[in-house]
Amino acid sequence: MTQEKWGQLRQRLLKTVGQNNYTTWIEPLQFRGLQDGIATFDVPTNFMGNYVSQNFSDLILHELKAEDDSIRRLSFAVAANSGARPSAVDAPTAQRVMPAAGKSAQSALTAAPLDKRFTFDSFVVGKPNELAHAAAKRVAEGGPVTFNPLFLYGGVGLGKTHLMHAIAWELQTRRPDLNVLYLSAEQFMYRFVQALRDRKMMDFKEMFRSVDVLMVDDVQFIAGKDSTQEEFFHTFNALVDQNKQIIISADRAPGEIKDLEERVKSRLQCGLVVDLHPTDYELRLGILQSKVEQQMETYPDLRVEDGVLEFLAHRISTNVRVLEGALTRLFAFASLVGRKIDMDLTQDCLADVLRASERKITVEEIQRKVSEHYNIRLSDMIGPKRLRAYARPRQVAMYLAKQLTSRSLPEIGRRFGGRDHTTVMHGVKRIEELKQSDGQIAEDLELLRRSLEA
Repeated sequence: MTQEKWGQLRQRLLKTVGQNNYTTWIEPLQFRGLQDGIATFDVPTNFMGNYVSQNFSDLILHELKAEDDSIRRLSFAVAANSGARPSAVDAPTAQRVMPAAGKSAQSALTAAPLDKRFTFDSFVVGKPNELAHAAAKRVAEGGPVTFNPLFLYGGVGLGKTHLMHAIAWELQTRRPDLNVLYLSAEQFMYRFVQALRDRKMMDFKEMFRSVDVLMVDDVQFIAGKDSTQEEFFHTFNALVDQNKQIIISADRAPGEIKDLEERVKSRLQCGLVVDLHPTDYELRLGILQSKVEQQMETYPDLRVEDGVLEFLAHRISTNVRVLEGALTRLFAFASLVGRKIDMDLTQDCLADVLRASERKITVEEIQRKVSEHYNIRLSDMIGPKRLRAYARPRQVAMYLAKQLTSRSLPEIGRRFGGRDHTTVMHGVKRIEELKQSDGQIAEDLELLRRSLEA
């Protein structure tokens, strides 16, 4: 059995176990050698060795025996494991006989693979995420626990998982002595169910209670799973009692997660809860500028024309992943067709993305924003009063409704207290005139437009 043979065998395993399992569990295995019928592999952590022993050893042994019938057993050993002898796994029974999970010379990263792109260096900081970034940097120092847990929450594509991965990478560099476990709540549940099924709950408890830093992504997944919540609660308490750091992420605040037990909510709220707000225009533009630098490493001959990044930052406002994906597509398309990245190419290439991200502004939303801006009651703006204090904001709202929605003049009139379409037409015309002569009206319109399109 040679390294070359093991490389070929791994490709067969890839087809059998799938890309995710292969990347997480098979690819990290390093074939050390064969002696007395025992094939020995180096693994990064005890936990990984245990998991591969229980879940993949039969399959690996079957493939090995197809190459060399003299192989009878597998053995897994933690690389640079302070001289400890590797422990063997008997292939037919595949029982775990390795030492219990504990600290090794290498940091125990991870149950879930980390993305090399998601570091603090590649995280663009702006007002919507600066507190979350600062808190993440603090816990990534690996010093004494200052707030426990750190709970990061926000919508899709706002940077929660990026910060979680960045913390794990930083801890691996700064504190390689720490046993760090990063996984999703779904993986936590899967391991819990598997431990119940295999009657290995003590191993499960020992493994999760032996970590120095526990990182759980998308914790909202355990909502409604009573037994998993129970075990998570006890794991949480055990680690807090030992002054171990816990870092959690979710798509909403603890108190807003439906079907989450009150005691679990209370525990999650006892540390620092940080919201990653939706991105603003400046942050989106900064992200695009950062990503352009990365893209130009792949496409050094391409340049982005003036106005393109500003256009994308303005139009694609809800999801950073969509924004980044649009830029990646733009560079690839420009390279393939041999065109420069200008506004024409952008609108041709990203027509579907731009349509999907186009936010539908309603007349009612405009009315609410305008009444708030001018500090008047919504009922007075829509109602019959003709006082200038109400009439001018009413005309501004009508103008914006005409500009920013697809509603007809009669439809807009009906939403302004059943007014005739000629009244709406007069209001729109009046604001168009004032916009040219009254600087305050022009400024109000621009502020309201930005607020509505954000």
